Amino acid sequence: QVHVEETGGGSVEAGGSLRLSCTISGPTYGAHCRGWFRQLPGQSREAIAVMDDSDRPTYAKSVKGRFTVSKDDDKNAVYLQMTDLKPEDSAMYYCVARQLGPYDCYIGSPHFVGRTDLGYWGQGTHVTVSA
Repeated sequence: QVHVEETGGGSVEAGGSLRLSCTISGPTYGAHCRGWFRQLPGQSREAIAVMDDSDRPTYAKSVKGRFTVSKDDDKNAVYLQMTDLKPEDSAMYYCVARQLGPYDCYIGSPHFVGRTDLGYWGQGTHVTVSA
């Protein structure tokens, strides 16, 4: 059974930084497309950062230049370094592992963005950014 756990959320003032961590355990059967979504209450999940199995990252426009996604394959972990945080970044952040090849593992791919019913998901970690 696959277990995905996000940690590192919390409260921070605008302009501050946080680093989210995601550990993945269990047989993921090649789910090397690893990324992050976020969700506000009453809204759908927004894909914000993803890295394919060649460690190529792509980002949503809303976070590009401020957030950095990275992986540690030895630890089976994926990270999201968030800097220059803004109040509109406040959300629940989710990690996901998907069985997608490099041609489908990027922000904007309908196979990644549109299928939040697929893959291995964690329970999320909450981020609050105060003005």
